[in-house]
Amino acid sequence: MVARWIEALTGSLEQKKQYKKDTARIDALPEPYRTAAKAQHRYTLYYGGTTEGGTLVTMLGDLADLWERAATDGTPVRDIVGDDPVAFAEAFAQAYSGEQWIDRERARLTKAFDEAEKDER
Repeated sequence: MVARWIEALTGSLEQKKQYKKDTARIDALPEPYRTAAKAQHRYTLYYGGTTEGGTLVTMLGDLADLWERAATDGTPVRDIVGDDPVAFAEAFAQAYSGEQWIDRERARLTKAFDEAEKDER
């Protein structure tokens, strides 16, 4: 019962465990893949703005998979991301659907204008 109450407030404990496992996978990568994966992870958290834990956990797991495969195959980092790592990271994040924090703000803004319009009448 306590676990359900905590999960209601903080999110799924299983998702947190998986997030930590995937973060550990990234930390275990050899250089330069570790540096690249950590940088992409950080950027994705800021850029993606994902509010759904399941989407975030899936994205991080896929990110760890990508960089583990690159390290195993010995693929150069630039062969993965190309000349523009920002474009690569943003395209990667956009591949994952889910609610983002900006979606809530868009709805709030639209509602405010709808209410303002009602007051004008």
